[in-house]
Amino acid sequence: MATNSASLLGKIKKSLKNFGPAFFIIGYVVGTGSVTSMVVSGANYGLSLSWALLLSCFFTYFLLVAISKLTIVSGETLMYNFKKAFGKPVTIFIITALLVSIVSSCIGVMGVVAEVTMEWITVKTSISFLNGPIVSIFFIAILIGLFWTGKHENFIKAMSIMVGFMAFAFIITSIMVVKEGGTSLIDFFPELPTGDNTGLVIAGIVGTTMAGVCLASRSILVQEQGWGLKDLKTENKDAMSSMVMTFLISLAIMISATGTLYFQGAQVDDATDMMHALGPWAGDFALTLFTLGIIGAGLSSIFPNLLLFPWLISDYSGTERNMKKPLYKGIVVLVALSGLIVPFLGGKPVWILIASQALSPFIMPLITLFLLILLNRTSIMKSHKINIGMNIALGATFIFNCYMLYVALTGFMNFV
Repeated sequence: MATNSASLLGKIKKSLKNFGPAFFIIGYVVGTGSVTSMVVSGANYGLSLSWALLLSCFFTYFLLVAISKLTIVSGETLMYNFKKAFGKPVTIFIITALLVSIVSSCIGVMGVVAEVTMEWITVKTSISFLNGPIVSIFFIAILIGLFWTGKHENFIKAMSIMVGFMAFAFIITSIMVVKEGGTSLIDFFPELPTGDNTGLVIAGIVGTTMAGVCLASRSILVQEQGWGLKDLKTENKDAMSSMVMTFLISLAIMISATGTLYFQGAQVDDATDMMHALGPWAGDFALTLFTLGIIGAGLSSIFPNLLLFPWLISDYSGTERNMKKPLYKGIVVLVALSGLIVPFLGGKPVWILIASQALSPFIMPLITLFLLILLNRTSIMKSHKINIGMNIALGATFIFNCYMLYVALTGFMNFV
């Protein structure tokens, strides 16, 4: 009996290890940026923008498969392949664009985390000496300390559990608002208003799902996983599971916000406005549950962001990802400190975060085009060049990304 239990446990551990990159994708994508974009979308537009979520998850699947196959067949990571094939200047441009996305995301995420935390402290406690800057300094000090000591794995697991509870709460809430809302399904899809920030929100939804930084890191994770040609089917399943889960959780958040905020006419402009999205299920505990979830989602998404720029540098140079290098430590600290900008200088963190997510579509057409070219090169892919079906899928992804670039540009122009 003990042998059978050990065998079952071993199979479970192996399965979890095989799907490690999927968990990274889900954990990174379903973070504070995703929650913010989906809540704002649901509260302001109902489910009318759910098409953007569906298409971004659909096309991201093909990008994950393409990046993974390129890495497995070539044996090299994405940025290194780009540098060899297209030269240093354009690759440095892509890395710089991804750095802007990383930093802007940290700025927006910490702004939302600090604002939500302060609202909870104000409502639930009598503490009066704390403020946004102090709270943000505390969280950033924790992240830097964990990176410096290398003891972050258990912390990230704890944060992931908190995010999991929030995601579960959103799923339950979405079921409740649909079942008990007393409205028809058509009411969940209202007509979109004109002349507001719709374009920016659409770009934010796509940017948080089809995150350029997350896609670039996919190549690194596949290489670290040690996957070979025999693991292509495993990689496909991994990509599929990550996108299906991302879509379901994100849609649940959007439905919850529609049922609890949109039908009440309560639009979201500040981070504290989002706290009511869990009201029907969690009741008085909604504020605490949402706060814990946002803190967990924020810190568990900021921490990978701190590592991603050094990873990209190593990816580009083809060197070992040694995070103990003084240069990498300095970069991590600087990126972490960028999270103090909103708490100290002010601003609307919700829209800053959505705008940071909306930056991703600016770089995605170029990444998709480069992938399409490399995956059809015999010198790189040998007998493993992609078939007609995958070419059509990536071609459609390229067209979608070009359209999203237009939407993002229009959204930023209207926002400014």
